[in-house]
Amino acid sequence: MDSHDTEIVSVSGNGIQQRLEDVALLDRFGIHSSGVDEEAVKRAVGELLNAIGEDPERPGLNDTPRRVAKAYRELVSGYTTDPAQLLNNAIFDVAYDDMVIVNNIEFYSLCEHHMLPFIGHAHVAYMPTGKVVGLSKIPRIVDMFSRRLQVQERLTRQIAEFLVEVLDSESVAVVMTGRHMCSMIRGVMKHDSNMTTSAMLGDFRHNQDTRNEFLMHIQRSKHE
Repeated sequence: MDSHDTEIVSVSGNGIQQRLEDVALLDRFGIHSSGVDEEAVKRAVGELLNAIGEDPERPGLNDTPRRVAKAYRELVSGYTTDPAQLLNNAIFDVAYDDMVIVNNIEFYSLCEHHMLPFIGHAHVAYMPTGKVVGLSKIPRIVDMFSRRLQVQERLTRQIAEFLVEVLDSESVAVVMTGRHMCSMIRGVMKHDSNMTTSAMLGDFRHNQDTRNEFLMHIQRSKHE
């Protein structure tokens, strides 16, 4: 069979699913089962409103602590995402060995230094070694790591290293470009500045042609 012909052979779920339930792996990627303590968040928000000179009981603010607690349950849901459930056995044995790329994945995260948002796009690629992941799962993996307190450098690396674990492929690349509210609305207040980070593993790191092909696809997607 030509390497460009794709054939789904079987679903290789059990081994991967067991790996994703391993406590050591979950700890490594900062995944746990305890959710947001919404009552504690409500109390903390009320104290913060008092501390900045506001009245948490006035109309417009009297329900703000509850709303903030509810919002944070979603904004930091990546800590409690079950990766085995997220992937749901969508790892397939496939006779395909060319680059797989998913471009322009929107992401939203919170800077751990100021707890202000940073948003942008992720571009992900990997070289299959007998396994591919369902197309919708890569954006979900990006969400799992972005929906928590983060720095963009670590976020980029975590996505790449998690895909290595899932795909049994050492050749994974992630490029992320983000706009950080902490530098746009405070501090230097540079509204048009972007931050780009990358994690190049395996062939993407050691083979310039492979890396250039990926970067070319990213540039092309920006103009489509």
